[in-house]
Amino acid sequence: MKARELFNRRVPVAEQAFAELVLWEVPEPLSGSKHCCKYRLAFVAAGECVLRYDNEAGKGDHKHEGGKEVKYRFVSVDQLVADFFEDVKRWRDENSND
Repeated sequence: MKARELFNRRVPVAEQAFAELVLWEVPEPLSGSKHCCKYRLAFVAAGECVLRYDNEAGKGDHKHEGGKEVKYRFVSVDQLVADFFEDVKRWRDENSND
């Protein structure tokens, strides 16, 4: 089985911000992961990626936020997306210009 794209979406979040979610089903877990998903979820604000979840081969599941890379515990695709949008909301609350 080849990798199969499950979704690839760009979601507007605000006038100057969007989330991009890309997820593939892969035949075997990537090095460092225990599940058969490869993913990249990014939140871009004012042209800068300020939050990213991914599972790059060899690094396993992790997220990038505020210049730091932090391990992430993958449970399911639904939980991944929920956790990502929770972090997007928190980032927007903390960085609001209102």
